[in-house]
Amino acid sequence: MFFRRPITALFLLLVLALAGCVPVAAPADDSAAQPAPAAQAEDGKLKIALIPVLDIIPIFVAQQNGYFEAQGIQVETVPVKSPQERDVLIQTGQADAVLTDLQSVGLLNKEQTRVKAVYTARRPFPHAPLFRILAAPGSNIATPADLKGVPIGISNNTIIEYLTDRILAAEGLAPGDIAKIEVGAITVRYEQLMNGNIRAAVLPDPLAQGAIAAGATLVVDDSGYAELSQSVLTFTTDALAARPQTVTKFLAAWEQAVAELNAHPEQYRAILIEQGRVPQNLQDSYEMPPFPTRGVPTETEVADVIAWLKEKGLVTRDLAYTDMVDAAFLPK
Repeated sequence: MFFRRPITALFLLLVLALAGCVPVAAPADDSAAQPAPAAQAEDGKLKIALIPVLDIIPIFVAQQNGYFEAQGIQVETVPVKSPQERDVLIQTGQADAVLTDLQSVGLLNKEQTRVKAVYTARRPFPHAPLFRILAAPGSNIATPADLKGVPIGISNNTIIEYLTDRILAAEGLAPGDIAKIEVGAITVRYEQLMNGNIRAAVLPDPLAQGAIAAGATLVVDDSGYAELSQSVLTFTTDALAARPQTVTKFLAAWEQAVAELNAHPEQYRAILIEQGRVPQNLQDSYEMPPFPTRGVPTETEVADVIAWLKEKGLVTRDLAYTDMVDAAFLPK
């Protein structure tokens, strides 16, 4: 079998030749093989500072009914006693969100954009105003015209002063006819009005309705001026950048709570009484106000607030609509 060896050698030469035609794979590039760095996972936690007002009721409904838990997020509520305390928590990074108004959003952003409104929490409805201008019991004030030159108890540089200026102007009073006196604490303003120490004041519902039940006179309210009056859910820009999905889930839970409240208001009377500051003389009769569905303030509404802040010298820099509002977090 002497012919096997030459044939074997020939076969090996053929295999080697074919192997030489096959391209050699390049060494693996370790850097190319690594996956792109993943975005940092959100922790699903939010901390929101809340003043005890009607507007915050959907948050407590969402907590009670497990809507936040169903969205996979944790929401910590931080009770505060005043707008000043609330704003300090935002400015110092101790809260991710607040329920506030556009005037406060503008003031917080007067030097740089710190916060943005992402959802309209409340607006006036025809039979459910947010604020009322009242006259003291026994006074002869009955119409906006009767308020000419009468000092009205307000809190300066707030939505209450803004509404006083805008509503009375719309009712025919000239700027020089509108007189105001600072009475910052709402409860003190109520007492001063009811005692006759001031002849008129602006109060939020349900305290305003309680004052009417106790003898105060309704002069005008914001139910006819829905474009002027609203509260907004507002988040820090840091929270919006770091936890966008968590914010959207929060708003989805809020919407679910609003739908439940609007459909079954009487089931949540205990929350209304506890969180809404309903006066004793109204606790059996005061009705849950309706809450608006999905939306954000309009460009026209925001522009008027900015104009007012500038008129008063409270803000000097040019604030754009996008410095104040971001609709990108509304649930789809």
